[in-house]
Amino acid sequence: MVPAATISNVTFVRPARFYISGFTNMSNVTYFYIFLCFVYIMTVVGNVLLLSVIFLVKTLHTPKYMIVFNLALTNLCGSTALIPKVLDTFLFDNRYIVYEACLSYMFFVLFFGSVQSWTLVTMAYDRFIAICFPLRYHSIVTKPAIAAMLLLVWVVLLSLISCMVGLLDRLSFCGYLAVQGFYCDHGLIYRLACNDTSLNKIMAYVVFVVIICLPPILIVLTYVCIAIALSRIASGKERLKALKTCTSHLILVSVFFLPFLATNIASLTSYLHPNARIINSTLTHTIPPLLNPIIYSLKTEEVLNSIKKLFKNRLSNITSSKVCTAMMTK
Repeated sequence: MVPAATISNVTFVRPARFYISGFTNMSNVTYFYIFLCFVYIMTVVGNVLLLSVIFLVKTLHTPKYMIVFNLALTNLCGSTALIPKVLDTFLFDNRYIVYEACLSYMFFVLFFGSVQSWTLVTMAYDRFIAICFPLRYHSIVTKPAIAAMLLLVWVVLLSLISCMVGLLDRLSFCGYLAVQGFYCDHGLIYRLACNDTSLNKIMAYVVFVVIICLPPILIVLTYVCIAIALSRIASGKERLKALKTCTSHLILVSVFFLPFLATNIASLTSYLHPNARIINSTLTHTIPPLLNPIIYSLKTEEVLNSIKKLFKNRLSNITSSKVCTAMMTK
C-alpha cells in the first residue's frame, strides 16, 4: 500500500509517493520490456550517429541540418527520460516513485516530446521557403534565423510545460494513489486529486492543442502552399525533384503525429482496454525517435554520402597508420 500522505501546509495534502500500476493481467509482458530495451539501444546508436555525422561533416553545417540536429538531440533526450525509467519500474519491479521524482519524470517526457513536435514545424517552414521562395531561401533561412526559431521553441515550451506541471502542486491527493499507466502521465495524475482540478484540465487542453493539434495544422498549411507552388512548375521532372526533398519530412510527420492522433481519437470515440492504451502510448513515445535517424540516414542522400565519406576516411587513416607502423618496424 502507498504510505500515508504528508501534509505540507493547511490547504494541500501531498503524497509521499505514487504507485505506477502498468499492465493488468497480461502474460509474457517481460518480452515487451525487452523489446523496449532493444528499441532504446538502437535509438541511442542511431541518434548519436546522426548527431556525430552532422557535427563532424562541415558541409552539413547548414540551417536545415541545424533543425535535424535539434530533432536528433530531443529524440535522444526524450527516449533517455522515458525508456530507462519504464524498464526500471516494470522489469525490475520498482513501481513506487516519490512525488517530486514523478513530477520531474512527467516534465522531461512532455517537454522533449513537445520540442520534437515543434521541430517538425520548423522543418516544414524550411521546406516551404525552399520550394515557394527558392531564390530568397539563403537570405531568409539563415543560421541565426533558425537558431532564434529553435531557441524560441525551447523557451516557450519550457515555460508552458513548467506551468502545467507546476499547477499539480496546488492539488490535494487523498485516496489510493495508483497511476493506471506506464509513467507519470499528467492526465492520470491530476485525476487522482481530491480537490478542484478545473484549472489543470484547462491547462491539459491548452497543452494538447499546442503540442498535438496546432503543429500538424501548420504543417498541412505549409504543404498546401507547397502543392500550389509545385503545380505552377511546368516541368514534371523539376516538380518530382522538389517533392523528393520533402519525403523524409513527410514520413517523420506521419510517424510522429498519426499514432498520437489515432490513440486519442480511439480513446474518445470508443472503449480502449487499459493494456491496449498503454501499449499504444508506449510505442507512440518510443518508435518515432528510433525511426527518425534511420529515415534521415537512408532517405537523405547528403547524410548517407557523409556517413560513407566518414567511414572511408576512417578506414584510410587506419590503413595509413598500419602501413607507417609496418615501415617503422622494418
